[in-house]
Amino acid sequence: MTIGKTKTYLSEALVVLIFLLLLASCSSSRFVPEGQYLLNDTDIEIDNRSINREDLKTHIRQKENLKILGFIKFHLALYNLSSKKSSKGWLKRIGEPPVVYEDYLTLRTKDQLQSYLSNKGYYNAAIKDSLVKNERKQKVNVKYIIEAGIPYRIRNYSYKILDPQLRPLLMADTVNQIIGKGDIFDVDVLNAERERLTSYFKDHGYYNFTTDHIQYVADSTLRNHQVDLELEILDNDLENEFDSIVSHKKYQFRNYLVNPDFVPPQLSNRRQLKNDTLAVDNYRFFFHDELRYKPIVFKNLNRMPDSTYYSLRNVEKTYRALTQLRQFKVVNINFTELDSMVDENTGLLDANFQLSALPRQGFSVDLEGTNSSGNLGVAGNLNYQHRNLYKGAEIFNLNLKGAVERQQAFINENNLDFNTRELGIEGSLNIPKFLSPLKSKRFFNFQIPQTSVSLGYNFQQRPDYTRTVTNLKFGYNWKTSIYRSHYLNLVDFNYVNLYEFNEDFINSIKDLYIKSSFTDHLVFALNYTLIDNTQNLSRRSNYRYFKWSVESAGNLLSAYTKLINKDEVSERDSVTNQLISYQEVLGTRFAQYLKTDFEYRYGYMIDKYNSLVGRAFLGIGLPYGNFDVLPFEKKYFSGGANGIRAWQVRSLGPGTYKAPAGAYPNQSSDIKLEANLEYRYRFVGPVEGALFLDAGNIWAINEKDNRPGAQFRFDQFYKQIAVGTGMGFRFDFTYFIFRLDLGMKLIDPALEEGKRFIIGNYPIKGEHFNLAFAIGYPF
Repeated sequence: MTIGKTKTYLSEALVVLIFLLLLASCSSSRFVPEGQYLLNDTDIEIDNRSINREDLKTHIRQKENLKILGFIKFHLALYNLSSKKSSKGWLKRIGEPPVVYEDYLTLRTKDQLQSYLSNKGYYNAAIKDSLVKNERKQKVNVKYIIEAGIPYRIRNYSYKILDPQLRPLLMADTVNQIIGKGDIFDVDVLNAERERLTSYFKDHGYYNFTTDHIQYVADSTLRNHQVDLELEILDNDLENEFDSIVSHKKYQFRNYLVNPDFVPPQLSNRRQLKNDTLAVDNYRFFFHDELRYKPIVFKNLNRMPDSTYYSLRNVEKTYRALTQLRQFKVVNINFTELDSMVDENTGLLDANFQLSALPRQGFSVDLEGTNSSGNLGVAGNLNYQHRNLYKGAEIFNLNLKGAVERQQAFINENNLDFNTRELGIEGSLNIPKFLSPLKSKRFFNFQIPQTSVSLGYNFQQRPDYTRTVTNLKFGYNWKTSIYRSHYLNLVDFNYVNLYEFNEDFINSIKDLYIKSSFTDHLVFALNYTLIDNTQNLSRRSNYRYFKWSVESAGNLLSAYTKLINKDEVSERDSVTNQLISYQEVLGTRFAQYLKTDFEYRYGYMIDKYNSLVGRAFLGIGLPYGNFDVLPFEKKYFSGGANGIRAWQVRSLGPGTYKAPAGAYPNQSSDIKLEANLEYRYRFVGPVEGALFLDAGNIWAINEKDNRPGAQFRFDQFYKQIAVGTGMGFRFDFTYFIFRLDLGMKLIDPALEEGKRFIIGNYPIKGEHFNLAFAIGYPF
């Protein structure tokens, strides 16, 4: 079956499906019992905009059937297509039965809303429900109408501190308090302040301090909806066993007891064996036969000694550092309170590290689906991993890779052969410390960076050329918060060798300036990437993703060649016929450029089964000096399954440029601007549906680029934005997601200005569609 016919069949199937669902939705109360009502819609109306309506909606105990696009009850429609004669059937399994209205759930909802509003300080809120019934269609709409009233506010906020030792510490922190005069009397805020203060005291040595030591006393008998609030911090006598004040104790550490051979009791019937011990300063190591790690590993990762007294924050840093090692399947830190004391107000703790090691060495073989710029393929990997290579928790990985891929752009629609082959080998070493003269604990407070070194060789045979890439990297990665990651490569060296060019491909670019991109070259770069990602894969919630990358290449090599007065190489450019001169290192011309790009995503979870995800991308690469064109692997391209999906990969742009008919789609350039919006919804079972809108293009920054219409112009670029739309499906196979997207061109910048809108100016044809297969989400 050809791609063109597939597109036609998909379009026809979609029309039939929509018709059937519209037909079924006309009788949405088909399975609703006589005398009862289908809950058609629920809504909340409130007279106070400062109260979050989405939070209120979470307290509705009965909600209508699942909707797609906010109004189509697709799953109910599927259920209604089933037979009334049987309680089984595949339509009933994949559909959703009607939600039949229940009075008592409305009453429960009102109680829940009343409780929520009271906790938010609105004690006089009035809630009533409004029912609008349609007797003929057996449907009911429920609206909860809320008059919030005047909230109670804090008139005075004071402290009562039974333990005088805590007063100076608390007063020093008042600038950070989240409660103050004039604030709404919000129970959730009060609880958040209690948690914050508990962590604050634990960070200053008070190991045994808990939220039970903090309580509030509120006087709400005042008029005018005001409250006098007193925060009371109790002493260390919660059971009231003593008549006098019992002061809270601060704690210091005596010893750190490390057991890297710990076996959880539930996994072993025998007692924990501690045959051998080793003492190093105030560290005690317990092990069987041999201590597999150098003691310095734990001393470097332990952040608890950073402060004189116990600090919860430093305990959490230590836990993160041990987890980051990827050496242990169990990481547990607990404390033993000792009878001996430093003085009457200062106790002693022993910290116990219970660590269960992962296997030291391992082999794995895996087969995976690949998605390189929207081209599907299959890859096999043979992996060897050694944890703790030099007893310093180093991780060595050796990877052998073989892959085949189907480059759509070079394949006849009737031919599904894989036409790209790849073989590669890569070795990497990850060292859990910062190999630098800088003192890591001072500059990296949240997490000590890890050092990584990698060396690889890759062979790739493509339809248009064959290339080999030799790569060497040296750099660091670390985190400065739970969500923020940093990647810094001080050395990113690539030697790229190209040969066996396809004659048709060479002919298609022989007169173009970009031809010089496809030559042997060296890239000696320094790059940095910052990623902020609040997405939690274990919890469905709104998230933000921001990525910024910057890369500079060739400057050190340029300085080196000038320092040694290296002779330049001169040759005549095959396109411009001008004499050009450049420097070589290791007999190869090196690239020189500055490149940066920004990407932002936002995921909005509409409800349990519907979400809206947006993405924006801007990238700029500026070649200069020794190589006035970006290397082809550093250029930007658009189209394909992860870009503007109505175009094949590398077939869009740059600007208004249109490649000659039959030419290899290999459009790439120096500037990229792209935006995507995708609505995702649960379709049937493990299948998720999507509707999307993509826009963007690429442009050339160099005036020497002789592709007509390729240059970026501030007064023209917004007229050259390509726009595509479409729909797709995602098939969740647990271990991977297979994606199918059908894109349709709406605005094509390669067409004549004033006639770039497809609809209304041209008959819709197969060439206006693109069917993309891919692995994983597009963004």
